[in-house]
Amino acid sequence: MTDRPWLGSYPAGVPADIDPTAYPSLVALMEESFARYADQPAFSFMGRDLRYAEVDRDSRAFAAYLQGLGLARGDRVAIMMPNVPQYPVAVAAILRAGFVVVNVNPLYTPRELEHQLRDAGARAIVIIENFAATLEQCLASTPVKHVVLASLGDRLGWLQGSLVNAAVRHVKKLVPPYRLPGAVRFNDALAAGARRALAPAAIGPDDIALLQYTGGTTGVSKGAVLLHRNVIANVLQSEAWYEPALAKVPAGEQRTCICALPLYHIFAFTVNMMLSLRVGAKTVLIPNPRDLKATLAELARHRFHSLPAVNTLFNGLVNHPDFDTVDWSHLKIAVGGGMAVQAAVAQRWLEKTGCPIVEGYGLSETSPSASCNPTDSTTFTGTIGLPLPSTWMKLVDDEGRDVALPGERGEIVIKGPQVMAGYWQRPDETARAMTPDGYFRTGDIGTMDARGYFRIVDRKKDMILVSGFNVYPNEVEDVVAALPGVLECAAVGVPDDKTGEAVKLVIVKKDPALTETQVHAWCKEELTGYKRPRTIEFRDSLPKTPVGKILRRELRGKAAGR
Repeated sequence: MTDRPWLGSYPAGVPADIDPTAYPSLVALMEESFARYADQPAFSFMGRDLRYAEVDRDSRAFAAYLQGLGLARGDRVAIMMPNVPQYPVAVAAILRAGFVVVNVNPLYTPRELEHQLRDAGARAIVIIENFAATLEQCLASTPVKHVVLASLGDRLGWLQGSLVNAAVRHVKKLVPPYRLPGAVRFNDALAAGARRALAPAAIGPDDIALLQYTGGTTGVSKGAVLLHRNVIANVLQSEAWYEPALAKVPAGEQRTCICALPLYHIFAFTVNMMLSLRVGAKTVLIPNPRDLKATLAELARHRFHSLPAVNTLFNGLVNHPDFDTVDWSHLKIAVGGGMAVQAAVAQRWLEKTGCPIVEGYGLSETSPSASCNPTDSTTFTGTIGLPLPSTWMKLVDDEGRDVALPGERGEIVIKGPQVMAGYWQRPDETARAMTPDGYFRTGDIGTMDARGYFRIVDRKKDMILVSGFNVYPNEVEDVVAALPGVLECAAVGVPDDKTGEAVKLVIVKKDPALTETQVHAWCKEELTGYKRPRTIEFRDSLPKTPVGKILRRELRGKAAGR
């Protein structure tokens, strides 16, 4: 496919293509920035800044330590940490040493952790002590031979670090008892590595940079193989796309990005950490974004320009009583990804900050960004925007044929330099995920308009079939989210004797006085008959992934079980 109708809708100055060969590896990208921005802060955490030169020094030492363990080039090293300074240091070290990063969700159960470590063949793991008890329960069943234990206060200096660690361990009791004989403390590993010389690894664009696990909510979790060139391409694509907004940052002022999404998630990994390193920005690390009060207190301490987030976080922040304690006037870009941004949330965000949410789209398999709304937008479009530079997207039907008519639904498929090399040790899964002409099948149903804007209708498996009519949960949720008194909602299909399936709506109230009668009346006004919820349930919260995606499948499974 050579025709890219969306190029005519690009903002001025955004190129049609980027050069994915600009760097031979992510190591080259990072080392360029370590030298260019040495004296500038790279990361901010709990009031302390970590300069680019310090990340360079610490990652060099840790890389030398890892090499001293006898690992072979290309061995996998897992990272199981929240947003703490040790995370970017570990990533840079693993890559500099010639190894592969395996991102691990810190909230995994022992069973989930064991599966991922075994599947990846991880030889070592860097883990924060808060989750060491989980590792203890499965370590013997994994190939892991080396454990490096980090603590929350490791890089905060002796006094502050000791106070933070004492509070975490003994006051808040956030470190369950564990026993990991032979584990080495993170700071001790740095000290040992500082006495060794790092042997530069010969890393090329086709070497594996990381295994990004995905699909855990739909079946067995599998690792997307992301090469150095995949992530480099997506960093450069994102940089080109965000430039119209970030160019508005005053000259001489360091760009500052809030990292409230977990770095082990590919959205934050690429768009927060790697992009910030590329442009010399400062990244403010938020270790627990679910603590909205603490998150807003941290935001109030900074003058920041960029905030990538998911709908859940935007919604939680904008409805929090402390929202106005933050100075939002310097925010140039708020990027929504990971799940559909609801129009009601976007509208309230725009009213309170003056900065529209720019919705984007991507997957772990695309490093992750594939499309985004123009960053000079002044309104919320409700679409996932335009394919990024050097990206091709199209729609195909169930037989794999291109959808030709504007507005016709089809599965979104993607081709570009950011698309993964395949699934780790799963050639059959890889073959099923790709079309004969080299596009990645997303499993998402969408449409494209004449200007090249794509819109997600929903995932194939989330579709509800009511008397032969397709109901897409996103549409129902978007309507109900606009009802005053609704904080969050999710629509799922449940078995029904008459119609096959019926729509069930689960709501978290913002107004305790909200009633089922009001919701039904609202839906009667906004939705045609077969799309209206048959049943409504009020809950205190919705089940979500750690990134904030609502787990519709969990709601649907419970409903079917009852």
